[in-house]
Amino acid sequence: MQGDFSRPFDGTDPAPGGGAILTVSALNRLAREALETRFPLLWVGGEVSNLTRAPSGHLYFTLKDPQAQVRCTMWRSRAQLLPFQLENGMRVEARALVTLYEPRGDFQLAVEALRRTGVGNLYEAFLRLKDKLAAEGLFDPAAKRPVPLFPRRIGVITSPAAAAWRDVLATLARRAPHLEVVLYPAPVQGDLAPRGLLEALRSASSRAATDHVDVLLLVRGGGSIEDLWAFNNEALARAVRACPVPVVSGVGHESDFTIVDFVADARAATPTGAAELVSAGFHAARVRLANLGRSLAASLQYRLHMLAQRVDRAALRLVHPRDRLQRGREQCERLRRRLADAMARRLERLAARNDMLALRLARRQPDIERDRERCARAAARLAQAGNALLARRAERLAGLAAHLQHLAPQAVLARGYSITRDEAGRILRDAAAVAAGDRVSVQLANGRLRATVNSSDP
Repeated sequence: MQGDFSRPFDGTDPAPGGGAILTVSALNRLAREALETRFPLLWVGGEVSNLTRAPSGHLYFTLKDPQAQVRCTMWRSRAQLLPFQLENGMRVEARALVTLYEPRGDFQLAVEALRRTGVGNLYEAFLRLKDKLAAEGLFDPAAKRPVPLFPRRIGVITSPAAAAWRDVLATLARRAPHLEVVLYPAPVQGDLAPRGLLEALRSASSRAATDHVDVLLLVRGGGSIEDLWAFNNEALARAVRACPVPVVSGVGHESDFTIVDFVADARAATPTGAAELVSAGFHAARVRLANLGRSLAASLQYRLHMLAQRVDRAALRLVHPRDRLQRGREQCERLRRRLADAMARRLERLAARNDMLALRLARRQPDIERDRERCARAAARLAQAGNALLARRAERLAGLAAHLQHLAPQAVLARGYSITRDEAGRILRDAAAVAAGDRVSVQLANGRLRATVNSSDP
């Protein structure tokens, strides 16, 4: 078989009749290009369902109306710009590109932006019922009953074919294998689910005392808001509150909430979590018993070890009195020798110290004659220095007295000068300071004159 390898491969092969045979990838590519060319960016309105948040940050969901639905993808770069938290049941308008996912041939919308147009019908009904029951006090935490720590028997309301039933059994077998489980079968999805769940709950409530059931688990795996709608039934919520034993809900996954979750006495995120919750007391007790067993074994081992040591010490003390006397004599002899050696060493140290002090005393004995001569020489030098100092100070004092006498006012007056004061006693330095007729006082070298000013010449 030969082919034409001269032309590049374009995804088609020549057909026996002369036409072209498309590969699947080429067909999907052409379909995608045709869709994206025919339908530009447009707005599509609908209700969000089957929402999935991928670890990568992308959003995958279904946009539906009463007659049809379409798959949607919103990439992380767009999803992180949403101004609200997208939830199942929301009614939104999506600005999207009609396209086709080539690897699987899925028709879908590549969503660029989302805006809310209101809450979807199911979600709106959910909120109305939630507000109604909350106003009646069915969600009041004070009315909720504590889950028994050590239940005798557990009742489970779920479908025997559901994965939730297997998860509960596996969890209880691992954590509390002795616990007995009573199944109250009921459909958990579909049109018959609300009535079936209600009948199963009423049956469990009426048989709780006979079956010795201490707590009920109402469980189901995750799903869309439509899949979990049976657990948003008002009659079921009131039956949960009227149940004579505590009810633990484990419906859906971590992000799923139903009316039963709010009215139940305790809520677990998953069926496995509900089983762990009701078996928590036995699991903790088993762990605590294991720890206590190890602690008790360690305590007993330590106690036996201490008693064995006491027995050994007592056996060592059980000796013959003659031997004990001999050991006492030997010990006394050792102590006597140690005391004699210690006293001898002590006397030697004291004698050595006495000799050292005697030498130090001999070196420090004073020479009285030498010190007397030294004191006489110091006294003579002190007297000579004192006389010389007095002579210098007397000479300086005489010079200062002569200089002071030269500058004294009395010496100036003796040279023919005088001091004139006005009647207030102020010294006059300017003739303009007095007028004719003023009385003045003139101080001379010997005596004082009283005078009257006849006239003054400035």
